Amino acid sequence: MVGRYDVIVLGAGAAGMMCAIRAGQRGRSVAVLDHAAAPGEKIRISGGGRCNFTNIHAGPKNFLSANPHFAKSALARFTPRDFLAMVERHGIAWHEKTLGQLFCDNSAKDIIRMLTDEMRAAGAQLLLRTETSGVEQIDSGYRISTSEGTFEAPSLVVATGGKSIPKMGASGFAYRIAEQFGLPLVETRPGLVPLTLDPQLLQRLAPLSGIAAPAEIRHGKTAFREALLFTHRGLSGPAILQISSYWREGEEITVAIEPDVDVFALLKKAKQANGRQSAQTALAELLPKRLAQHFVEAEGVSGNLADQSDKRLEQLAAAIQSWPVKPSGSEGYRTAEVTLGGIDTSCLDSRTMQVKAAPGLFFIGECVDVTGWLGGYNFQWAWASGHVAGEAA
Repeated sequence: MVGRYDVIVLGAGAAGMMCAIRAGQRGRSVAVLDHAAAPGEKIRISGGGRCNFTNIHAGPKNFLSANPHFAKSALARFTPRDFLAMVERHGIAWHEKTLGQLFCDNSAKDIIRMLTDEMRAAGAQLLLRTETSGVEQIDSGYRISTSEGTFEAPSLVVATGGKSIPKMGASGFAYRIAEQFGLPLVETRPGLVPLTLDPQLLQRLAPLSGIAAPAEIRHGKTAFREALLFTHRGLSGPAILQISSYWREGEEITVAIEPDVDVFALLKKAKQANGRQSAQTALAELLPKRLAQHFVEAEGVSGNLADQSDKRLEQLAAAIQSWPVKPSGSEGYRTAEVTLGGIDTSCLDSRTMQVKAAPGLFFIGECVDVTGWLGGYNFQWAWASGHVAGEAA
């Protein structure tokens, strides 16, 4: 038996569900197929279980892509305000954290419930525990072979995500379909991911594991100011996750701890006020004690502040605020929040996400070469790309 629909969506994640809602609202018969036992698994674990569902500042500048203009159309046609209107219509309590990040007050499950309720209202069918084994183009559109039988539709939307967090069921399935249809791919790599350090440096930094501090992390002309976290594997925290999307293996990043404070001026003032205190004591007013101790020892500064020349204090301040670090790698897809790269946008129509050379075939969400910053941007891309595909499918 063949299940026939107007639109078949592969993947019941953020982009797939949004696409199904919009297509269903337009009177299309829609089936959403997913191999998981529950929809929206990445939504459920996001934002520490509270789902950073969008960012009010989301715009093209917050996304990485081989074509930085590609995301403009979808982002303009379904904005953070549009998604927020849906959240408020469902009575979901939310709050704004730093830098325009919007979170649920209660649980990420509120967002999943909202999306499944909207799908139901739009008449879209959700078929879980359904493994897709193959896709082929036929005269009337597309045929999908699954563990639950065969499905056909004139429109097929691929929303199966990237490779990040494989334990949640992520795979490169979307890329395999793209390759089957001869579509180009931009090299994929882990994004928004902690960075690892070589064993020697890791050993020196081992006492700092668990310490967090405000920092500016710089790579070339790109810089992010957020928290830095020392871990038993290397460096993490929002500032590191952000820069990881720009960094490549073999390259250096520059770490400035407490970037809003002039550390040299602070040390000079402490020297004038009480030259008998140590540099470590003065720094511990600003930095966690273990961090102050690490930099003083690493720079070989001993004795009282009165014993230190301005040049010596300047060197110590530079070690804290202009610290070059060459990561050895990243923690990989296991902990990466997103996948960089993916289906080359040159083969897609930016207004609809449809493949230019294969009418009725769409790719949306994370599998496309559009990757947002940390802070709700990737969800906004999922909502926007899903919405415009749902408008067109």
